[in-house]
Amino acid sequence: MSRERLKGLIEHWIEHNEEHRARFLEEAEEAERLGLEAVSERLRRAAESLGEASKWLKEALEGFDQ
Repeated sequence: MSRERLKGLIEHWIEHNEEHRARFLEEAEEAERLGLEAVSERLRRAAESLGEASKWLKEALEGFDQ
């Protein structure tokens, strides 16, 4: 795999994570409206985990500039 390919893959993962993160938060709100508090909380935690994963991926991207 080339350096450019790996960088592009990481960028794709970040975008993909953010799309899923937003959807998880939307569905957490829906679960809350339905009275499914435990489901809502776990969806929010999953969204938080994806945010954390994206943070690490962004830090990995910084390694390409060093």
